[in-house]
Formats: sequence, C-alpha cells, structure tokens
Amino acid sequence: MKRSDELKKHLRPGQVYRREELAKWSTAVDRHLSQLMSDGTLTKLAGGLYFYPRQTVFGKAPPEDTELVASFLKDDRFLLLSPNAYNRLGVGTTQLYNKTVVYNRKRHGKFTLGGRSFDFRLKPSFPRKPTEEFLLVDLVNNLNQLAESRQEVLAQVKKRATTSFDVPRLKRAARNYGNVKTQKFFADALNAPHAG
Repeated sequence: MKRSDELKKHLRPGQVYRREELAKWSTAVDRHLSQLMSDGTLTKLAGGLYFYPRQTVFGKAPPEDTELVASFLKDDRFLLLSPNAYNRLGVGTTQLYNKTVVYNRKRHGKFTLGGRSFDFRLKPSFPRKPTEEFLLVDLVNNLNQLAESRQEVLAQVKKRATTSFDVPRLKRAARNYGNVKTQKFFADALNAPHAG
C-alpha cells in the first residue's frame, strides 16, 4: 500500500494521465493503479487513461475536454467543435447536437472518454480557434449531417457569405479548410455577380 502512496505524490488534481506516464513512478503500475482506483484517488476514463478528480463543493469535477483529448491523442494540436456553433451564423440552423467533434492529425473514429462521446476526424489542416469564416466553411463541409433542409441552409449561406462576411477571409478559409465540393460552392457563390 505504501508504494501506491509514492505514486500518488506525483499526481495533481484535475490532471489526466496515461498508464505509461504513471509507470515511470511505479514498479508495479497495474497493482498501484488498482489500489488508487479502489480508494477513489483515480478514475479510469478509457483503456490506459486515468483521471485524478479535483474536489469541489459540488463533488468531484469531471476532466476538462481539452485535458482529456490532449492525453488521449498525446498531442495538443486539435480543435474541439460542436455543430451547435453553426447556430450562431444566422443561416437557419437551429438544431442542438449532443456531440463534440475533434479535428486532429492522429485518430479517426468515435471514442468514449470519461463517459463522454467524441467524434475524432482526421484533417490535414484546421485553425487553432474556430473563426466565423471557418465555421461557415465547416458547415458546408458537413451539410449532409445536419437535420435542416440542405437547400434552405445553402441559400442562406450564399446570401450571408456575400453580405455579412469578409470575402477575402472567407475565400481563404474555403481554400484552406473546404473539401472539393465546398470549395466549388464558395468559388461560385463569391464570384457570382451580385443580384440587385
């Protein structure tokens, strides 16, 4: 039991750890992990991923999504995004989605971490933070996954693209982040002569 206390000295509340990180501080990592989980110090989030919860007045605080994903990927180059972000663009999307998309360069697929579901998608490039232009391009990339009428949303996107967005920045976002179909849509929408 003493040995697991030795491992515990290295842990910080609110941190997510991979098994191999913890193995540096233990000669019998699996036994010590088991002891630390049974005494409530650590919580298992997924295979090989553990969390040392921080105590708050409301109980144990769950891990931050960024901590969780960074530990899972062993990389801090990713972008967390919810399709709910599209709703603030004013193009007619109003649905609420209970999912978090993770654009990254390492993993692809749906993974449950700490009881939460994440949709990991491999992307060659994405911004550090989602700009309005990126979100508009991303919405068109993912149009087939939305619940709203595609035609209506596209009509709104076309209208807003030329009236409410910085056109050079939007063209750049479409070029950098759009799939082939999305790039064509924005090229047509932004180069078309304005009606009126």
